[in-house]
Amino acid sequence: MINVGDKLPSVSFQLLTSDGASNPTTDDLFAGKKVVLFAVPGAFTPTCSESHLPGFVVNADKIKAKGVDSIICLSVNDSFVMNAWGKNSNAEDIIMLADGGAAFTKAIGLEMDTGDFGGVRSQRYAMIVEDGVVKQLNVEKPKQFEASTAEAILQQL
Repeated sequence: MINVGDKLPSVSFQLLTSDGASNPTTDDLFAGKKVVLFAVPGAFTPTCSESHLPGFVVNADKIKAKGVDSIICLSVNDSFVMNAWGKNSNAEDIIMLADGGAAFTKAIGLEMDTGDFGGVRSQRYAMIVEDGVVKQLNVEKPKQFEASTAEAILQQL
């Protein structure tokens, strides 16, 4: 598993916005920036849709006021699902990033197999990243939602 002080692995993601589809790399998203990245097991799932993403939507201005350049929500879903979920959740200040094949999630060692529910998914976590290096990492225990909340990240910024 990735640790505080580690550099993020170099991978490509999928991103769909009103400007169209793109495949930003880790460097595109993190180089020279302070970023809050939080990951969820699945778009449109209960805790993710009712608590995790909304917490970051509501607190986006406060987080960015702490010097954060961007907030990224990552899930092992496709870019169309992530884009639709972002629109449905009023997440215009959050980059809804797809890790469709779980390349990033596997590279940082935070994948989990949900079996018939959805296969390989991301564990729930949040991290603060500066210039591609992990400065803070909050990984949730199974079926928990405390360490990776927007409020927890705000306290650590």
